Amino acid sequence: MTATIDGPRLPAATGTAKSLVVLLHGYGADGNDLIELGAQWQRLLPDAAFVAPHAPGRIPGFPPGMGGGRQWFALDAYDPALLRRDPQHTAAVYAAMGAAAAPAVAVLNGFLDAELARHSLPGSRLALVGFSQGTMMALQVGLRRTPAPAAILGYSGALLAGDDLKEQMHGRPPVLLIHGDADEVVPVEAMFAALQVLAAADCPARFHVSPGLGHGISADGLQLGGAFLAESLSRGAAAAV
Repeated sequence: MTATIDGPRLPAATGTAKSLVVLLHGYGADGNDLIELGAQWQRLLPDAAFVAPHAPGRIPGFPPGMGGGRQWFALDAYDPALLRRDPQHTAAVYAAMGAAAAPAVAVLNGFLDAELARHSLPGSRLALVGFSQGTMMALQVGLRRTPAPAAILGYSGALLAGDDLKEQMHGRPPVLLIHGDADEVVPVEAMFAALQVLAAADCPARFHVSPGLGHGISADGLQLGGAFLAESLSRGAAAAV
């Protein structure tokens, strides 16, 4: 695993960034897969800079020369069919994934600090957006950062190890989780499990279920996510005045 990461960027439409939105891609993709979200949200977030870092790991055996093929951590033992068939294994599976994610957590935190410094922004002006494995990373990192980010938006993901989450949190950032009820890769039950853990940690989250949606982002989810980011970053900017 490399010590640093990088990826495509979009500058703030106004020319001066007053907030930073970091887009975290899913397993098998790379930053180019999500940077387009920034282009779609720029009208709502004209003062935001966007960046979509490539995950630090490469998937073994992925064809060289093709786009994507990145991973935040290995998913060797992940089996969504098992989670649906035998839900009592869910906590143990996500706990193991949380341990596997630890090296990438350190790398991502270093990247976030460097990007905030690049724009001369405090950590409270950060928003994290994730898809699938990127949502796992957004929650794993964002819920434990000091100061807490202005917002965490997660699509089609899950919350990893969380038994000690309440003790590890230094703030209660706004969280919105969006999931399709036909997700074949990360069952929608993962979102409801995450909501329970967050509530137990005194960090209630909003959620939205997209009917008939598989493992992806729908138009309604995109619209809700953009409005959530705009609301959260606007509230954070007002609080800083």
